[in-house]
Amino acid sequence: MLSAVVVYLLAHTVFGLYGRMWRYASVQEARQLVLASVLAGAVVVGLSQALGRTIRLIPLSAMILGATLSLMGFGAIRFQSRLFGFRRRTSGEQDHSRVLLVGAGRAGAMVLKDILAHPSVGLRPVGVVDDDRRKIGRTLFGVPVLGTRGLIPVIVDRFQVDQVLLAISSATSDTVQHIAALCQEAKVPLKILPSVREIVGGRVTVRDIRDVRIEDLLGRQQVETDLDAVRAIIQGRRVLVTGGGGSIGSEIARQVADFDPSALLLLDHDETHLHEALADLDGAEGSLVDVRDADRIFYTFLRYRPQVVFHAAAHKHVPVLETSPEEAVLTNILGTANLTDAALATGVEQFVLISTDKAVRPASVMGASKWFAEQIVRSYPDSSCVFCAVRFGNVLGSRGSVIPTFFHQIAKGGPVTVTDTNMTRYFMSVQEAVLLVLQAAALSRGGEVFTLDMGEAINILHLAENLIRLSGRVPGRDVGIEIVGTRPGEKLVEDLVSPDEHPLPSSHPSIVVSHPPVPEQLTLRRSLRDLEALAKEGRSDELAARMKEASAGARDVAAAAGAS
Repeated sequence: MLSAVVVYLLAHTVFGLYGRMWRYASVQEARQLVLASVLAGAVVVGLSQALGRTIRLIPLSAMILGATLSLMGFGAIRFQSRLFGFRRRTSGEQDHSRVLLVGAGRAGAMVLKDILAHPSVGLRPVGVVDDDRRKIGRTLFGVPVLGTRGLIPVIVDRFQVDQVLLAISSATSDTVQHIAALCQEAKVPLKILPSVREIVGGRVTVRDIRDVRIEDLLGRQQVETDLDAVRAIIQGRRVLVTGGGGSIGSEIARQVADFDPSALLLLDHDETHLHEALADLDGAEGSLVDVRDADRIFYTFLRYRPQVVFHAAAHKHVPVLETSPEEAVLTNILGTANLTDAALATGVEQFVLISTDKAVRPASVMGASKWFAEQIVRSYPDSSCVFCAVRFGNVLGSRGSVIPTFFHQIAKGGPVTVTDTNMTRYFMSVQEAVLLVLQAAALSRGGEVFTLDMGEAINILHLAENLIRLSGRVPGRDVGIEIVGTRPGEKLVEDLVSPDEHPLPSSHPSIVVSHPPVPEQLTLRRSLRDLEALAKEGRSDELAARMKEASAGARDVAAAAGAS
């Protein structure tokens, strides 16, 4: 007996079964425990045979039974915290959040298993819903599938659910919107798993759970990009980005840096934004230059000799520019002219203007200024530099845009101000917009206006309601919505392409291209001089009227020419 005890203790020591934290034991520890017991049993049998010679000191049945009982006993002692710990968890689950999962597929199974394995996260699954009726009535890791997603409000009330978790990693925007509406009806918050493309390695865990974002509700599909074509225009070349500290400019710089340019220069007149952008980029340089300063721009181009220019610097806020048209002229129009002049004089090979849907049939000073900027870059069809403009709508989360404004109003308790119940706008993420800008640049041969596919227009009132729901509140009850009327220069519906431009599909499914009539340079330069004189004299009303009249007049002429 003493020999058997010593053998078992030594076997457990050899396999390192002492000094472990058995509360977190896994299959690996269980395997080592089995191997230790088997080894100890075999040694005991061997010793009995060797010492007993002709007489077996211990019956074989006793040795086998002893090994089995020791395995069970040692296992019970070591794994008791895992075997019987459910009682302690159950008593402590009063403070756990009761969760209803949506989705009994692969992603739902992975996250449910992770929740059950980590009670410390404070979640207690009470049920699963899935639209596959074959799964209803079954269990997933002991958690029942209670019904379809349409029953969410009933299940939430019956089981006192604290939150709903959407565990479908490939959920469409329609699915997210429907479930968000059901959660609003049930007055519970909704959490979500990232999409498949956001998950590294394809494995989801409870740590991947996040709040619903506006991108989930808008539901734009990921665009495909010809990376080789983009790399061909950037790799090994000197690239300059104006407005490099802004939302669009800084994202252009980040994506350009991934294609290994020989040099990357960011221009901006705001030192704080420029500093922040450079902090995220290794090897990029910055220059504190205002595009309105023609001499500084020319000196900068001479010094760095850029080969590719992305022009993203601009004033963009419609209401502000309606009262300050001089700033729109000096920055958006004359600043663009300064850059194109410098580009032509210093041998720039490619120049891309970041434009906007507001440049189409402009009703605002801002839109008219971007229309003039487009005219400038398209007035050099046969130059050594390839000029083009890329036009898109609103960018999600950009500084001063409607979504951060709405979130700020929600944080203050409301009301959220919407100009008109019928107002719509196009939206895309800044990453997607810039990716398509780079793709359009790779397609350019000179003089084109590229327009990005912005998907479906979003009703601003519905957008406000969705943002309130994302904040965990109920529209109209927790946060009010106030209709304040359209502001000067605003249109109810934005156009992406003018009817006279005759857009054609490009080789990329998300980009259309048009070739509007080439502006006459002398007439255009004369108009720029007139606008500059009015701006310097401070004749704001006349300046704003002249800008809108010029863009409207040129549009009418182009439309008439197209009709004839």
